[in-house]
Amino acid sequence: MEVIDYFSGSSKKMIDFFQNLEPVTQALLGTVFTWGMTALGASAVFMSKDISKRALDGMLGFAGGVMISASFFSLLAPAIEMSEGKDIPAWFPAVVGFLVGGIFLGGIDKVLPHLHFGSPIEKAEGIKTTWKRSTLLILAITLHNIPEGLAIGVAFGAVATGFPSATLPAAIALAVGIGIQNFPEGLAVSMPLKRDGMSSLKSFWYGQLSAIVEPIAAVLGAIAVNIAKPVLPYALGFAAGAMIFVVVEEVIPESQNNGNADLATMGAMVGFAIMMVLDVASG
Repeated sequence: MEVIDYFSGSSKKMIDFFQNLEPVTQALLGTVFTWGMTALGASAVFMSKDISKRALDGMLGFAGGVMISASFFSLLAPAIEMSEGKDIPAWFPAVVGFLVGGIFLGGIDKVLPHLHFGSPIEKAEGIKTTWKRSTLLILAITLHNIPEGLAIGVAFGAVATGFPSATLPAAIALAVGIGIQNFPEGLAVSMPLKRDGMSSLKSFWYGQLSAIVEPIAAVLGAIAVNIAKPVLPYALGFAAGAMIFVVVEEVIPESQNNGNADLATMGAMVGFAIMMVLDVASG
């Protein structure tokens, strides 16, 4: 009971602290936390020379599960609820935003030079360049972090609009969930860089740097929904579509490519369940 009371008290203090801040500041702090979790994962290069493919696949599956769960419980479901009772079908803003988000990320995927982990440099995607393999690997994980930051920014921005389905505890839970899955993402960047011959310090630096886009995307998302509140359901759907694109196009396939499909699948289920509990328990 004392442990439960401790965590309940800590959660209340955190919510009280965030309530006194502007939405943009809330989003910024939330993504500074997720950035820090990426850095924590990347710091593993100082303690280990490598990580097994099996462990990495399990963690990637976990990250994918968190992102899928967050896309529905934290983004699509609130978007649909906010649209009820309007002149258009309740599903319309969520569906339009979802599809546009996927198309947007698909466009970035076609343009931004990047390389999926475990792939030879000849399989690099996006505009052809002479950039090094390490640069292309960093850009691949950076692509993951754009929709994650945007989702957190939109979630915190939505709280200020007064919609009953957009609550501060839910926005904090989303930031915590994405932060948890950012740990293996940071690890997934730094370890391959070290394996390719980069020093531990440089591997850590570039690993954590891949998440710098999250605070930027979060601030832009929070500003956008506060300037134009009617676009909020569309913005929530957009963030969900962008995240699902990344999961289906990259995270899940990468986790399944090395003969560890069962472990990766269980990791995805655990990640989905944890994010679901965080979101539903937060109200």
